Amino acid sequence: MNEAYDVVVIGGSAAGLSGSLALGRSRRSVLVIDSDEPRNAPASHVHNYLGRESTPPRELVAIGRTEVAAYGVETLTGRVTDVVRDGDHFTVTVASGGSPATVSARRILLATGSRDELPDVPGVAEQWGRGVVHCPYCHGWEVRDRAIGVLATSALSAHQVGMFRQLSERVTLFLNDSFEPSDEQWEQFAARGVQVVRGRVVELVSEGGDVSAVRLESGTVVPIEALAVATRVWARADVLAGLGVETQPVEMAGTVFGSIVPVDEMGRTAIAGVFAAGNVTDMRSQVISAAAAGLQAGASINADLIEEDTRAAVAARV
Repeated sequence: MNEAYDVVVIGGSAAGLSGSLALGRSRRSVLVIDSDEPRNAPASHVHNYLGRESTPPRELVAIGRTEVAAYGVETLTGRVTDVVRDGDHFTVTVASGGSPATVSARRILLATGSRDELPDVPGVAEQWGRGVVHCPYCHGWEVRDRAIGVLATSALSAHQVGMFRQLSERVTLFLNDSFEPSDEQWEQFAARGVQVVRGRVVELVSEGGDVSAVRLESGTVVPIEALAVATRVWARADVLAGLGVETQPVEMAGTVFGSIVPVDEMGRTAIAGVFAAGNVTDMRSQVISAAAAGLQAGASINADLIEEDTRAAVAARV
């Protein structure tokens, strides 16, 4: 590593690498620091990424690292443990194998993504990203025509039922003591042939490595072949808390579904010099939209640095 960079990017998946690509092509010195803990690690492939459909997640990152390196961007596998402001710069502490090292950066791009909090049901975590899915656009095609269970976590699970019903005629909603459908919803479920099962779910059963059934507290076992769940999605932003970067909860219909770092349309946070992009700012973002947000933030950072460089050049002439 060098000692000073124009930009340090924290997080090296789609958003971080896309932002660093824009910055590298603008002749900015960039260091990307990635802890190698991507949110989509359990998934076998990336979907809905035009031109890269069905690419394994780690392969996409490897391709991205090769591309940014062509423009002088440095990448480092490690963990950022601290970021402090030092005048007009930031001092970034990195743990990577040996003793912690520090580098200086004029700007920070936070692209650390988010983490999924799964429903507390035994057997769900073991199948996460395979037989247990959450997004019909990410993994729905892969479970099409199967017997799909939807594990209710709130009243909004009724919306999830509709999306997975588009993919299979065999959909079962497990109310899981989470909500009571309205009369209109009962009618909609009946019209679409959706089975509704009352009672608390206590276990997801797997056989031979595949999802096979849901077990209820009553002892009833309902066969299924895949389970859709709604996770809570929490922004990974603790590393910048010392700078004053705060998260805000995301709430819909009275239910908190996670948190984000708020940014403006250019990816600026409330803290001068700190930008953010990807899932850390948008819990709904898929890989392709995270990459787009990273590009936008990278361009915004470059414009911000150009203004600073120009002010310094004018001052030097006086």
